[in-house]
Amino acid sequence: MRIAPSLIGRISLLILLIGLSACTMVGPDFVPPTADVSQEWVATRDPLVKTEPAAYREWWKALNDPVLDSLIQVAYEQNLPLRIAGARVFEARARLGIAIGEQYPQTQQAFGSASYNRESERAPSAPQQSRGVDFDYTQAGVGATAVWELDFWGKFRRAVESENASFLSSIAAYDSALVSLTADVARIYVLIRTIEDRLQIARENLVIQKESLRIARVRFQGGATSERDVQQALTLFFNTEATIPQLETFLRQAQNALCILLGMPPRHLEEMLAGSSGIPKAPTEVAVGIPADLLRRRPDIQIAELQAATQCALIGVAKADLYPAFSLTGTFGFLSSDVGRFQLGDITSWKSRTGSFGPSFQWNLLNYGRITNLVRVQDARFQELIFNYQDTVLRAQQEVEDGLASFLYSQVRVASLTEAATAAERSADLALTQYREGATDYTTVLTAQQALLAQQDSLAQEQGNVPQGLIAVYRALGGGWEIREGKEFLPAEVIEAMGNRTDWGGLTRPAAVEPPTTVQLLTPDW
Repeated sequence: MRIAPSLIGRISLLILLIGLSACTMVGPDFVPPTADVSQEWVATRDPLVKTEPAAYREWWKALNDPVLDSLIQVAYEQNLPLRIAGARVFEARARLGIAIGEQYPQTQQAFGSASYNRESERAPSAPQQSRGVDFDYTQAGVGATAVWELDFWGKFRRAVESENASFLSSIAAYDSALVSLTADVARIYVLIRTIEDRLQIARENLVIQKESLRIARVRFQGGATSERDVQQALTLFFNTEATIPQLETFLRQAQNALCILLGMPPRHLEEMLAGSSGIPKAPTEVAVGIPADLLRRRPDIQIAELQAATQCALIGVAKADLYPAFSLTGTFGFLSSDVGRFQLGDITSWKSRTGSFGPSFQWNLLNYGRITNLVRVQDARFQELIFNYQDTVLRAQQEVEDGLASFLYSQVRVASLTEAATAAERSADLALTQYREGATDYTTVLTAQQALLAQQDSLAQEQGNVPQGLIAVYRALGGGWEIREGKEFLPAEVIEAMGNRTDWGGLTRPAAVEPPTTVQLLTPDW
């Protein structure tokens, strides 16, 4: 079969336009921003801080509490904000698929129609002699049309870059939510155990104060002292008693918060909390690596960088509107009517074919002010996100240093408060013995017992601050998100429900969350 030279020329032009569209991209290529990162932690001067890499994956196991381990596992499986973050990963993956599909013909439509028509016999175009002329006829047509705006300036490839970065940002957001979740569960669990210890201390002191009240009453009834001793003892006793419902309120509120983190309504947690007691003991040393590690592992830093990458690509998308948009438009179909000797059945005849094909372009010549300022807007936003990235890096370093300071100095304070509590207990015992024997007045007992309660309560709080400081350190280091590696972002039953509701194609498979390796003409997710 001989091919017409005109057809060869058209095909050659098409190939040339497609080739040119694949090699041009306006706008800046993203370069990861730089940030001021310390060479070492301020706290590394302390011998308890080690610079070797930390055990990030399951850092909470350093607290050696099996109840905490099980709570974090339940939270990972059931926490609703984490599931929301997982659903956003799927949403971002679908949006990336939309951007990829935009690289192909943007309009791909099949059409068909049938119509009855009645022409006016008095229309200017009507024959003056109407004998034998049909003014009534039926027309039918079927065909397809396509419009392909060529990615001549990289607008669609930049859009893929942007959505790809947004997709990766959604994964980092999931990891960030997981870091926060593991830290929050550990923090509230330690808080619960701390409040439990404080309650036990208050109740034990209540027993001691009740005994001193009894002695004061006996001495008053025996005429050895005045009623003031009894009233002072009552005041101390009831003040201590009043702290118990307050602590029980704090405990209930902490348990309620834990329930929400576990993805369940508030409930009694005795069964889940059984198996261990007391404030978890943190190791005295902590490994934190070096500050530069934060750039590679903290999800919020990754989010800040990816947000900048997303915005950088949008500069190119906006800048492409400064240049003409080249498109290829084609229509092909069949059209027939029952006018004259024609028949509607002739629509299947090759002679009934109709169509058009050719290139076109559009150029916004008179809108340069609007377009150039839109480019400037996108560039300014990009610069904002660079500053945001740098600020995120600085704040991340501050959070690590703050956590280390809390962890280290809480240990020092615990040592001092332990000695103070021991001395206060001895002082309270001696004061009560001396009062019983009449060697001192009740004011000495009152002061000693007040100091005992205060010292023991402070010690319990500070003992809780030690693991809280360790939790803050690992949270600041971005630890904990690794437990999702090799696992789905949503539970299997949720993914199944989504698949039953909507055809997700292959987007629910684990491979679908792997980022594209190129922003060239990628395969759409049809």
